[in-house]
Amino acid sequence: MMSEYQTELRQATLCWLSEPDATRKAAGVRQLAKDWSSGAMQLDRQAVLTAAQTIPGVPARPELVAPRLVKRRSMVTTEGRAILIHALVHIEFNAINLALDAIWRFADMPCKYYTDWLQVADEEALHFSLLAGHLQTLGHVYGDFPGHSSLWEMADKTRGDVLARMALVPRTMEARGLDVVPSLRDKLAQAGDLAAAGILDIILTDEIGHVAIGNRWYGYLCQLRGLEPVSNYAVLALQYAAPVLRGPFNFPARRAAGFSDHELDALIDRNA
Repeated sequence: MMSEYQTELRQATLCWLSEPDATRKAAGVRQLAKDWSSGAMQLDRQAVLTAAQTIPGVPARPELVAPRLVKRRSMVTTEGRAILIHALVHIEFNAINLALDAIWRFADMPCKYYTDWLQVADEEALHFSLLAGHLQTLGHVYGDFPGHSSLWEMADKTRGDVLARMALVPRTMEARGLDVVPSLRDKLAQAGDLAAAGILDIILTDEIGHVAIGNRWYGYLCQLRGLEPVSNYAVLALQYAAPVLRGPFNFPARRAAGFSDHELDALIDRNA
């Protein structure tokens, strides 16, 4: 029987965020989502929680380096494809942590906010498991190649404001995946790795939904605070030194994820 600590959703997400073993974290998050769906868990929206351990919990490997030092190889070779898949596994591991952090850290949001981000965490855990399993078929495991932590760095910058978090992590950092995944998928398919291409098809579909969740809560918070979303985004991007997004952009996917024409026009203007 689970303890009271384990049956409160936000406390449980903090527990799994602190878990350093990547495989165990992914499996635990998937079980957590099932426990929530079964009604076995409660939600305390008002609790102000404190992390007693270093977060996020990360494995000893991969070695974390600057993004420019992450290896890149031609996808014509098995090692080149393994390096790419490893990079994607690392992104999904970080994405699990980002979703968990959004749940435990920010109190007093509507219940739907927490269930939305639990859904994201569950799907990111699935993506991690699919990619990590495929990586093993290429003769490698997660940790064999270096990775970088730029995704988590933005989460850390925005830890004090849920509005900034929604603006700059799902709608900026993660939305970049909508632009780059289709070309990666096509390159993998051309290299004959149809299994990897199929996994990326799943990821792109799910990521549109994840970015849509970020857009929905960013819009909610802007309305709550009386802010205009497009101009406020520009202020936040400057304040938190968000990366400047460069094209090409996947406009159909971005529209499907809830970006308005006004926002997409602003994106085009910044790249003019």
